[in-house]
Amino acid sequence: MKASLAVLFCLTLSGCLGYHVGPVKPYYLRDVHRIAVPTFKNKTLLPRIEVLVTDTVIKQLQQDGTYQITNEDQADATLSGEISRIARTPARSVRGNVLATTEFNLGLTVRYSLTGRNGEHLAGPSDAYGTTDERQALPLATEDLASRLVTQLSEGW
Repeated sequence: MKASLAVLFCLTLSGCLGYHVGPVKPYYLRDVHRIAVPTFKNKTLLPRIEVLVTDTVIKQLQQDGTYQITNEDQADATLSGEISRIARTPARSVRGNVLATTEFNLGLTVRYSLTGRNGEHLAGPSDAYGTTDERQALPLATEDLASRLVTQLSEGW
């Protein structure tokens, strides 16, 4: 009786061998462990935003923990980005005058791609978006954008 329970227990656990705890990367990024993140390019009219966006993406990658941040010489892949758009859209109008806006939403778009050490494209080019209301402004929009970008890289969607 004990022997048959032991065999049944071993057979049950054998189905769990493919599962593991920890970061679950997309299959096409299975060989990428270290990423370099050079300063993103800025195609908008807002000056010096590229450093804020790049730093926020790096912090989000470090917090996620799936990839190690390193310099380009030691990296398995390089994450390149271009800030392509910053837009203000009306969120709330003045009562009685729909043309006057009292509150805006701020949207930020980054076009990014992940390139392997040998120059092959591993991910992208793709877009990541971040939004917030304008009272909280750009730092929160960049955090939202960075979170979405890192999710796309570390989880594949």
